[in-house]
Amino acid sequence: MTLPVGADAPDFSLDGTGGDPGSRRQFSLHEYRGQPVVLVFYPADASPVCTVQLTTYTNDITRFADVGAAVLALSPQSVEAHEHFAAQHGGFAFPLLADMDKQVGEAFGTLGPLGFYRRSVFVIDAGGVIRYAHRSTAGLTFRPVDEIIEAVQLAV
Repeated sequence: MTLPVGADAPDFSLDGTGGDPGSRRQFSLHEYRGQPVVLVFYPADASPVCTVQLTTYTNDITRFADVGAAVLALSPQSVEAHEHFAAQHGGFAFPLLADMDKQVGEAFGTLGPLGFYRRSVFVIDAGGVIRYAHRSTAGLTFRPVDEIIEAVQLAV
């Protein structure tokens, strides 16, 4: 299933972390209604490209905040693995969510032919509608911040 731009984003609730055990909780997409959301689907904690991608987005978090966007990053690893990954890299500026059964990845059409996450980014507007969707076919690159910020600006 591939959700097109203009479709309602499927709601979800996933366990996640802001990077330390005290920040563990369940995150739901609907709690971010009223503001744009950038959903970042990444294949694996601690892989080289994923690390650079999440570090880049963390370094530019004020740019996301300047356009009022929340950033949520999802991968199939556990909350414990996310905490370890975040600790190894000085933390990330947004929650890491555990889609261990890949149901959210499947709902957004980010699973590749072998069931692995394809590196993907969605911008969801304040009303819960998908306004930008990019699903990578090769996992060695990620969407630049400028492109995502422009998509958020067009979504508001």
